[in-house]
Amino acid sequence: MKETASMDTAPLVDIRDVSVDKNLTREERVAEFIRQIKNPYCFKCGRFTVRAQFAENGASLEDCLKRILI
Repeated sequence: MKETASMDTAPLVDIRDVSVDKNLTREERVAEFIRQIKNPYCFKCGRFTVRAQFAENGASLEDCLKRILI
């Protein structure tokens, strides 16, 4: 397992605080989400820090979720 460096999570945005107007166009919603979350690959969800990483030849997100849920 790869060890990751410790990071200060204080500046991370809690995704529960992000709210996007559903009446905006798709492009506007994406832009607003990015503006609010600041870093879609590293954010908080309550007391948890979420870090998204992707491997070039790794399993898809859908496959990973299926393994967890099924």
